[in-house]
Formats: sequence, C-alpha cells, structure tokens
Amino acid sequence: MVSSLRELIEESEIVGADDPEERFISTGVSWYNYEALLTKLQENSHYRITYLDGILEIVSPSIRHENIKKRLAILLERYLYKKRIKFKAMGSSTIRKQLKQAGAEPDECYCIGGNTKPIPDLAIEVNITSGSVDKLEIYRRLGVAEVWFWENNKLKLYHKREDIPSEFLDNNGYEQINASELLPDLNISLLEECTLISDDILAIDEFEQGISS
Repeated sequence: MVSSLRELIEESEIVGADDPEERFISTGVSWYNYEALLTKLQENSHYRITYLDGILEIVSPSIRHENIKKRLAILLERYLYKKRIKFKAMGSSTIRKQLKQAGAEPDECYCIGGNTKPIPDLAIEVNITSGSVDKLEIYRRLGVAEVWFWENNKLKLYHKREDIPSEFLDNNGYEQINASELLPDLNISLLEECTLISDDILAIDEFEQGISS
C-alpha cells in the first residue's frame, strides 16, 4: 500500500499490497481530495473507501473477506428470489453526501422493494479486521435504514430509529436487533451457518432447504 494520500492520488497505477488485508488511514482530508481519490480509483474495485469528517480509510480486502461477502450476497439474493421480494442490488456502490461529510462503499447494499434509490435500504459490512471509522455514524448521516456487520462469524444487525435518539446514543441512532425489520421472515441463524460453509453449492443447498422447510 502506498504511504501517503498524495501518493495514492498521484500514482498512475495502484499496486496491490503484500498484506492481504491492509488499512490506510489519513486525517484532515478535504472533501475535494476524497472525491479526487474516488475518481482515481473508479476503475479499481479492489479498494473500499470510507470518509467521515476528514478521516479517510482505505481497505484492501483479503481473499477471506471477499469470500464471506460474496457468499452472504449469494445466499441473501437466493432468499429474495425465493420469496419473490423485489430488490435492486447495488454491490459496493459509493454512497456519499457532501453536506453530511460522509461517504462509504459497503461490501454489499440493496434497495428493497424494486425501486433504485441513491441511498440503499440495507448496507452489509464484512469486518475481518477492526477499523477506526465509525461506520454507523456514516450510515446514519447517509440515511441507511438497516446495517448488518459480519464480525467473528456472526451477523450484528442494526436498524435506524431517529437522527437524535436519547435511548440509542451508543449506537449513533441505531438499535441492535435480533431479526431484520426489512426482511422479518429471514432466518438470520441459518444465514450465518450457511455463510460459513466453504463449498458454495453445499451452502446454497443447505440454505434453500432451510428456507423451504
């Protein structure tokens, strides 16, 4: 990974890092430089870029990270197809609001209901290593209704309540929930179990059998 933001923006070619999961963090970054970096890396889908109040974080995901996020997406989309729930998959699209000084590239995100919107209803983050940027605060500012974090082989689900909630201050306005409010019939435990099956075909078979029973 390059050693400075200036280097990252000015390099004509981004070289892959030796470390399979590396983080680059810089403070005091202007919105202009953040957008310049997004433009520079728009053809390079390998990096995930997060911005909050001048703090910039760039992650080079590991193979393990990508395997988990892809399997989660496959299983979730199989569920949506099976249950005939309309949705729009937005992948790792950049979502940002300059006035809120916040931007993120979720591992996966979705609009539920079939209509494409600039801000997804659901964002999914796979956390293999810990980061320094408060993702829930970013998603609160962006207005994402529900956020799922994959951590320690489990999903943590959060649903946005209010912009200034007295009872949910610790989670930036989100309540941690046991079941998705966007997809209330989805068996989260089954989704977790099948995400951990390394054989994709077996994972899909087990998952589909579970949601059909």
